[in-house]
Amino acid sequence: MTDTQSIDPRGPRVSAGITAVVVLVVIALALAGLFWPAVILFALQGVVFAVGAFAGVQRHPYGLVFRKLIRPRLKPPLELEDPKPPTFAQGVGLFVTVVGLGLSLIVPLALPIAAAAAFVAAFLNSVFDYCLGCQIYLLLVRIKAIRPA
Repeated sequence: MTDTQSIDPRGPRVSAGITAVVVLVVIALALAGLFWPAVILFALQGVVFAVGAFAGVQRHPYGLVFRKLIRPRLKPPLELEDPKPPTFAQGVGLFVTVVGLGLSLIVPLALPIAAAAAFVAAFLNSVFDYCLGCQIYLLLVRIKAIRPA
């Protein structure tokens, strides 16, 4: 892996922080009875996850915010990381969002539950640097269910 393929590990953490705030707003809207605004916001977050999953975390909208506004004010990272696990994690976020949106059309309570799951994952990543989606990726590689690209 060359340095041009590596990413600053602080970028996904910042992205996770933004995601945590967005899904917390989704939960608040849903619990306040504002179902459709919550659905729309969660769907927009799903689009953000889709960009991260399919275009890669290097092109992730929140990652662009990090690179343009935050990273120039920081010292260079001590080490870089492989973008594959965070990209896979975006796919996990997309899966949770799509399932949550689909189920919410049948059972409206599914929306805040799915958003809460996304919040927990985003919070763990942003605050404790523990990426659940990355851990799932590493487990799947370890048990040879997927091959690292």
